[in-house]
Amino acid sequence: MENTKARKMLTSRKLDNLQFLILALPAVGLLFIFSYIPMGGIIIAFEKFNVLKGIWGSPWIGLKNFEFFFKSSDAWRTIRNTLGLNFLFMAAGLLGSISFAMMCFYIRSRKAVKVYQTVTLIPSFLSMVIVGYLFYSLLKPSGGIVNQVIETLGGNPVNWYSEPRYWPIILLIAVLWHGVGQGSLFYFASLMGIDTDYFEAASLDGATRWQQFRYIILPFLVPLIVIIQTLNIGKIFRSDFGLFFHVTQDSGALYATTDVIDTYIYRSLIQIGDIGMSAAVGLFQSAVGFVLILLTNYIVRRIDPDSALF
Repeated sequence: MENTKARKMLTSRKLDNLQFLILALPAVGLLFIFSYIPMGGIIIAFEKFNVLKGIWGSPWIGLKNFEFFFKSSDAWRTIRNTLGLNFLFMAAGLLGSISFAMMCFYIRSRKAVKVYQTVTLIPSFLSMVIVGYLFYSLLKPSGGIVNQVIETLGGNPVNWYSEPRYWPIILLIAVLWHGVGQGSLFYFASLMGIDTDYFEAASLDGATRWQQFRYIILPFLVPLIVIIQTLNIGKIFRSDFGLFFHVTQDSGALYATTDVIDTYIYRSLIQIGDIGMSAAVGLFQSAVGFVLILLTNYIVRRIDPDSALF
């Protein structure tokens, strides 16, 4: 009798799994077609690619395409800008998202929370092309809103698109305005899952808001923070092309602080037209990101196995 029940349960579980598998097939198929099959094109990074000869007919040149980037005078600048700005965006984005999520968490009116979240989510639906034009209307040298305010206060207008020192902060503002609303949703959802009994017990014990954050909220958020930041570290060598190209208006005067690997590849492809060189740098970015994810996950697993991705 017990064996019959066990078999029925096993059969039912297999049917449930089969249903989930069928539901997942379209997504798996799309992933395979658009993400795995194109990986065969990696060979272009090691070839002197010729469109007429195709991928399999182009001559093999080994690592010469990689030399194009690493021996160029711009390699250090673009790598420095890519890493530095991405670390800045990661740190500020984490702080901003958690801060906004906590602000919404402590607001008692749910209607007010919905309004705040809706307002902050709207920018994330705007493309970087639109964001670029919005910032240009603020910062353009003649008639820009920011310069008008500066002149009203008695100052001298600034040619923002010729002053590279201001742009790490300007880009940071753009990133936070565009992404904090969406990023805070994950942390807000995690906060809503905390049992209110913890906060009631802490209040009875006289715990301050900071102590509640340190001993209740932060331990609940740590696994989510680790997962999100691990994935972000995997993309540390990649940049939002739209952000660095459209928001800066691709101004050559700003390359000292805004030229990143992705924009450099784009300009090289447009100017030189060598697809193999561009593919080599893209492969380098992907390989470094893959290694960084493995390394970060290994470190996390050694410290806290429950927070590791795998």
